[in-house]
Amino acid sequence: MSSEHPLWDEIQQGEGKTLEFKQQLPKGDQLAKTLVAFANTSGGKLIIGVNDQRQVVGVQGDEFDLMDQIASMLYSQCQPTLLPNIYLETLEDKTLIVVQVHRGSQLPYHLKSHGRDEGVYVRLGATNRPASLEMIHELERQRLLQSYDEQAAWQVELGELDLTPLTQAFEQVGKPLDTARMKSLKLIREEHGVDRPTHGLMILLGLYEHVEIKCSRFKGTSMAVFLDKKEYRGDLFSQLAQTEGFIKNHLHLKAEILGLQRTETYEIPIPAIREALVNAVVHRDYSNAGRDIKVGIYDDILNIVSPGGLPNGLTLSEALKGRSEIRNKVLARVFKELGYIEQWGSGMSRIRELCQQASNPEPAFSESGDFVDIEFARDTSLAATDTDETGGSIGGPMGGSISGKVAQTELTDRQLAVLELIKRDSHMPYRKMAEELGINDSAVKKHLNKLKAAGAIERIGGTRGYWKVKV
Repeated sequence: MSSEHPLWDEIQQGEGKTLEFKQQLPKGDQLAKTLVAFANTSGGKLIIGVNDQRQVVGVQGDEFDLMDQIASMLYSQCQPTLLPNIYLETLEDKTLIVVQVHRGSQLPYHLKSHGRDEGVYVRLGATNRPASLEMIHELERQRLLQSYDEQAAWQVELGELDLTPLTQAFEQVGKPLDTARMKSLKLIREEHGVDRPTHGLMILLGLYEHVEIKCSRFKGTSMAVFLDKKEYRGDLFSQLAQTEGFIKNHLHLKAEILGLQRTETYEIPIPAIREALVNAVVHRDYSNAGRDIKVGIYDDILNIVSPGGLPNGLTLSEALKGRSEIRNKVLARVFKELGYIEQWGSGMSRIRELCQQASNPEPAFSESGDFVDIEFARDTSLAATDTDETGGSIGGPMGGSISGKVAQTELTDRQLAVLELIKRDSHMPYRKMAEELGINDSAVKKHLNKLKAAGAIERIGGTRGYWKVKV
């Protein structure tokens, strides 16, 4: 039966970072774009003979001729040469062509017709995106087994830097930090006979503008109104301590009676939060300026978002199983040396274990586009005195005034955001909405169903139809 076939299970999960469907063999360079993106990211499968609704329709024409066309297209359009595994599968008495590509070792791969500077594609969620110049450089480093933080920073002299935060951190664990040790940790490297700081040292000292953590406490369950916000800069050790303090200030304490003693603990175990913050700091992408770590505290969740996605082709399922890929080798070495990291690949499993030991819900890990997101559930039964405070409005009210039936249903800010996207483009597909909002496809569909039930929108036509706004 189809339902027992492994490929059927993959199809039912829908398109994603490592899976794409095509109803028929795509024309032009669409096939090559997808497989180049797979090769540059985490590998993946392109299944031909499945439509966007996950229905198995089968391929039309001679299967072996189509397989030859695919091999010929890839050879003529991709550079370096891709060597995919092309094979046939049968589901529901229909024939499918599966084109499987593993992550390549000759990164970056590109389309010949576009050239190397504009023809590199990567996979973000279920879409193929042109790689930025920073991403192309990152792929080159991955091919050479180098990391951004190991490279020399040429904009400053080593003697100009105040190393006090770093030397104090090592002194606290009883370890000296002399020049030889700094070289072995690749905090400094010799270039043309001169010792120079690496990007890793600059990041640890917080000397780049984008090395910061932005913290916000929002009122309710949306970002519409904030109660408190802070931006922490400086060395990474201070940022971590200040961020932990901010979170503690906005979490509730719960009391327990153990024997004759009354003890108070935070609603989310602090060691789990600390582990999540260290993960965010150590594994974020520092090569792409203009982005930072964000911590959001709502009435129902604590949210930690780290820019850069999972490193080096790692998938979320692999990370949850304990596989480790290090993006920032200098930072990882230093944090392990200082005892912040117990062992490679243990972060996510340790966070889950700590929450389980505290009888808390398991945190939700997700990769949305180019960000990694961790959500801790809060105990909404605890008294929440801070939610009664007034705060500032972020960006003003969303979507303007809405009257009639919609106003009575009290649409959420997310639903209002979906409505604004539809007003902007009534033909916008689910996938594009999900990218714009930074959520998954299924969440978009739920919001659309709510909007339909509220009478705010109406679907005109089928798959190729559009949304009609009724307010």
